[in-house]
Amino acid sequence: MIAEKIKKLRESNSMTQSDVANRLGITRSSVNAWEMGISVPSTMYVVELARLFSVSTDYLLGLEHKTVLDISDLDETEVRILTEMARYMKERQG
Repeated sequence: MIAEKIKKLRESNSMTQSDVANRLGITRSSVNAWEMGISVPSTMYVVELARLFSVSTDYLLGLEHKTVLDISDLDETEVRILTEMARYMKERQG
């Protein structure tokens, strides 16, 4: 499951395996092995991957199905707009 998440997050962020490897200071073949399910990242790299892709470690490990959006760099107006948009979308879904 983590293999699929890593690949999906990497691709949705328009990154190559080499890009991820360079950001984490590891080899491309290590990232490939994670994505193929041949090996799994250590705890340290699970945390680093979560930071890199702005998701929770629980999401990477399949313990939660929500994604996390980092809004720490937004001002109050931008946070309010995003909150209103999320509320609107949730109401539309029923």
